[in-house]
Amino acid sequence: MTGSDVLTDAFDRISELVHVAVRGLSADQLAYRADPDANSIGWLVWHLTRVQDDHVSAVHGAEQAWIEGGWVERFGLPFDADATGYGHSSDEVGAVRVGSDELLLAYFDAVHSQTVSYVRQLTAADLDRIVDDRWDPPVTLSARLVSVISDDIQHAGQAAFIRGIVERR
Repeated sequence: MTGSDVLTDAFDRISELVHVAVRGLSADQLAYRADPDANSIGWLVWHLTRVQDDHVSAVHGAEQAWIEGGWVERFGLPFDADATGYGHSSDEVGAVRVGSDELLLAYFDAVHSQTVSYVRQLTAADLDRIVDDRWDPPVTLSARLVSVISDDIQHAGQAAFIRGIVERR
């Protein structure tokens, strides 16, 4: 198994987690917050998808699906097109209202497809490439991708936890 295979498997597992956490929920359920400052399922999955879209597009030198695929207009959120949710205030989290599970999963699936298509063609030498020299040590492509995977898995797990709360209410 190559590094590319391992990364592809990890991103596929994230996809499974996201679909289980989101599929079949209403807009109100996606927007549910366990307390006034908590993250919602909709925000968590939108955020993890935006981060994956932003970071993988940047290392690939491609346009983000969010912009190129017209998702920014379809979601109609009150943020700049480059917003990923990083550093969002409680009010900004609350402003992420997703119209449907289908919309959220369609955007996620577009990003997932773009990510896996890119990751599948990577070689071991590609994974050692420096993608961000603002850090000490500089960040390699493999480190950036593992960082995205780690963030996505955590947020998908949080979304699944909140779904459990929503379903028991």
